[in-house]
Amino acid sequence: MITEIQSIHEKWMLEAIRLAEIAYEKDEIPVGAIVIKDNRIIGRGYNQREILKDPTAHAEVLAITAAANTIADWRLDGCTLYVTKEPCAMCAGAIINSRINNVIFGCYDAERGYCGSIADLCGDPRLKNDITVRGGIKEQECLSLIQDFFKTRRKS
Repeated sequence: MITEIQSIHEKWMLEAIRLAEIAYEKDEIPVGAIVIKDNRIIGRGYNQREILKDPTAHAEVLAITAAANTIADWRLDGCTLYVTKEPCAMCAGAIINSRINNVIFGCYDAERGYCGSIADLCGDPRLKNDITVRGGIKEQECLSLIQDFFKTRRKS
C-alpha cells in the first residue's frame, strides 16, 4: 500500500516538475504546482512573477486560483496540492484559506519554507485546519532544477 501511494505521489509530482521546467524556460524560478481532485488535475501553475510583474504569482497561488475557477468554488475541500518546492508563508496562507486537505512537495526550503522548515503554518493547530503535509517527493529532481537555474543565472 505504501509503495502504491508513493507511486501516485511521484506520478503527480512529475506533472508539477513539467510545469517547473516551463518556468525555467521562461527565466522564472522553476517551481510548478498542480491541484488534484477526484484523481484529476483541476488547477495548474508555475512561477510567473517576472512575466506578470506580480509578486503573488507563485506556482501555488496560480494553481489554487485555476482550481477554484475550474470548480467555481473557492473551497478546495478534498483537494491535494503538489508543488515542487516547500511553500512560502504567503502560499501556506493561500493553502489554508482555500481549505486544501493535502500538500505534497518536492524539495525543502530552509530559507523560506513554511510547511515544516522555518515554521509549519499548515500544521499549526491554532489556525484550525487539518492539512496533511508531506515533503521529499522527487526531492532530488526538484532541487536540481532550482540549483541549475541559479547556477546558470550566476554565470550570466
